Amino acid sequence: MSKAIYAFSGDPITFGHIDIIRRASLVFDEMIVAIGVNPEKKYLFSLEERTQLAKQALAKFSNVKVLSFTGLLIDFAYEMNADVIVKGVRNPADFSYEANLYKMGESQDIGIDTFILIAKPELAHISSSSVKQLQQEQGLIHEYVPLNVKQAIEDKMSNQHIVAVTGEIGSGKSYVSQQFVELGKKTGIQVHHIDLDLVTHQIYQNLKEPKYQQIRDMIAVEFGREIKNPDGSINRKKLGEMVFADYEKLRRLNEIMHKPLLVRIRRELYGKQGLILLNAALIIEAQMMYLANNHVLLVKTDKETQHDRLEKRELDDKQIQRRLDSQYNFEQKKESAQELIAHDLFGKIWVVDNQEPDAQKNISQQFREIVQYFKLA
Repeated sequence: MSKAIYAFSGDPITFGHIDIIRRASLVFDEMIVAIGVNPEKKYLFSLEERTQLAKQALAKFSNVKVLSFTGLLIDFAYEMNADVIVKGVRNPADFSYEANLYKMGESQDIGIDTFILIAKPELAHISSSSVKQLQQEQGLIHEYVPLNVKQAIEDKMSNQHIVAVTGEIGSGKSYVSQQFVELGKKTGIQVHHIDLDLVTHQIYQNLKEPKYQQIRDMIAVEFGREIKNPDGSINRKKLGEMVFADYEKLRRLNEIMHKPLLVRIRRELYGKQGLILLNAALIIEAQMMYLANNHVLLVKTDKETQHDRLEKRELDDKQIQRRLDSQYNFEQKKESAQELIAHDLFGKIWVVDNQEPDAQKNISQQFREIVQYFKLA
């Protein structure tokens, strides 16, 4: 039975590390992932934290065991009765470094060989340090690390705990989010409400940077000059009537808005600490749940209340139905969130029934549960 060891600091583990481990696990019967300590390095996470993050990230591999160690790797490999030490190499500098370590290991006369795996080109740029550099400036790191690691980095570096707030149109997402802000004030917990509808409206209307002016021009070219107001802003009512009546037009609008919206979300997140609510009706449908690490508060209400709220927005029955048809219903949102959590092995769903007479009690209960989950109090 062949046994191999792959050792690294794991501060934090990245998709680059995971790919090397995955490939090695197909070659060897047993893989030991060894999280070590380099006395010359200053770590973001403790040895225990790094080991736990790696265990969570590698849980899907049945023949992989995660352990921590100190001292010489070659000695640890000998004690674990390993046949080889696996090394991942991204570039010539990595190869030279690993070749030098190999020679030092050979000098200890243990008799354990080295197995080199070349990093895939699309992963070669990923490193633990680059992940931390990106997070420092509120960059997106979901393509670099698993969501459990992303959450831990956001907590450790930025003191951020992000939850998506979603539900059907008219369910009361904004009300629930604002109630969370008020509950935060009462309990001394920082709570921020980022309304993605409002962020979108800013892009449509008053952001003066050249790129946003170009985005408004693109929308006008795509959907017709008549949707532009005299001041150059987008007439949201006209645009809404157009895209909610035609799924392909809605898809195209979402495509145009995807990148500018992500940039504005990063701007909104920058510098905020505590519990951050991303209020967005379509965050699941738009495949943007990674922003909240699959943490989602689903808001529901009864159909009568929902209809009354939408009528107050001066929408008739046909307009209401078109908007409802353009997004998942509550059960579809919940099912999709569950599938994401199962796939990523990370995340959590909370459900708040925003229906009188118990709405406030239900909101307070979910607030307490989320605060407890993130250990904010």
